[in-house]
Amino acid sequence: MSTTICQVMGFLVSALGLAGCIAATGMDMWSTQDLYDNPVTAVFQYQGLWRSCVSQSSGFTECRPYFTILGLPAMFQAVRALMIVGIVLGAFGILVAVFALKCLRIGNMEDSAKANMTLTSGVMFIVAGLCAICGVSVFANMLVTNFWMSTAGMYQTGLMQVQTRYTFGSALFVGWVAGGLALVGGIMMCIACRGLVPEKTHYKAVSYNASGKNISYRAGTGYESKKTTTHDIAKSEDGRRSYPSKYDYV
Repeated sequence: MSTTICQVMGFLVSALGLAGCIAATGMDMWSTQDLYDNPVTAVFQYQGLWRSCVSQSSGFTECRPYFTILGLPAMFQAVRALMIVGIVLGAFGILVAVFALKCLRIGNMEDSAKANMTLTSGVMFIVAGLCAICGVSVFANMLVTNFWMSTAGMYQTGLMQVQTRYTFGSALFVGWVAGGLALVGGIMMCIACRGLVPEKTHYKAVSYNASGKNISYRAGTGYESKKTTTHDIAKSEDGRRSYPSKYDYV
């Protein structure tokens, strides 16, 4: 019972983590404009993985997608790739985990097959969670680096110049939580795999030897007894048949 609960809970937690990864990838607020020490608050800018948006105080919002791929930084494209790989692995993990659930009986599938499928889905969830966490962390590192570079550039010749700086958006926190949920769910699936493996039973084999030399076994008819005489056909050491000669009677 505990194995089934652990498996189902791991499946639900991993599914929730996958949903969070999809939501974080599609969100536009990966980086938001830092309004600290910014006198202009009528315009608010924020960016995502796929487009950048500008929101005005009047409520009008305009978003512009990235029309280029080669013009984007390499680290930015790496974040995209990590999030997409995490979503694909999580989707395959969900598909495998559905058929591996112990509470669902599909055909004559054995427990050993379900255990292997559970372990496979758990590994997929773990890798998907790590991809999401790494992708969000790389983007956060880019924001921190650009923030301090922009701060250093604001002080030139003793005068403070207004410059747009970006800070953490809500999508980063969603991605971190979703990656952690997928990671925890994958670990729970791997733990549940051990409980699904059937225990091996060892039986001692007993061999029975027929007593007596005058018993010969025949397939399908049990055994028959016959007397050994000098007229029986004997086999020689090299495997060929040898027939009795006249000298055998002396």
